[in-house]
Amino acid sequence: MDDNRRLFVLSGTVVVVALILLGGYLAFRGNPEHTLTVKSIPNDLTLTLDGKQIPANGEVKVQEGKHTLTGERRGFETYTQTVEVREDSSYKMFLFSNSAEGRTWEKEHPNEQLEAEAEAGRRFDERNRRLQAKYPILQELPYIGPGFTVNQGVSQAHRGDPEVLAFYIKITDSEGKKKALEWLTGHGYKPETLELIYTK
Repeated sequence: MDDNRRLFVLSGTVVVVALILLGGYLAFRGNPEHTLTVKSIPNDLTLTLDGKQIPANGEVKVQEGKHTLTGERRGFETYTQTVEVREDSSYKMFLFSNSAEGRTWEKEHPNEQLEAEAEAGRRFDERNRRLQAKYPILQELPYIGPGFTVNQGVSQAHRGDPEVLAFYIKITDSEGKKKALEWLTGHGYKPETLELIYTK
């Protein structure tokens, strides 16, 4: 009888331990950690990950998924970027000067400034590729038509968002607006999906 009870207790213990191990494995597997290697210029900027400060340079362990990185320093523009971490990866946080203090730092650190300028060019090219994919109409602009012209410009509905554009249509005769809409639809664009701003 004692042997049966011991066997029952032992079996129960083994099952509980197995369940704990399996649960731990599944929990870890469901939200794995990765190494994010960060390089920052200026190297003394304040860097936060999801609102918590992390070293501006070096490695940090992060959970898989989307995270928000923000870099800030006096004399430089604050920059925020959402990154999606799916594996061990690296990220460069470069800030650009917006005052005399920032420009002085750049003059004193010419190598870092060259690297930051290269990063600015890369970001510009990447943004242009995203905009070209989002707005195929950009390939045809500026466009001068009979009674109207079309060009791109800053969004009024989404001020401050460089990923959103508006399209400015200058009307030069009484039929200009009608002709502009005909041109848009005739080229496969949907006016209702674009932010159109008419001017005279």
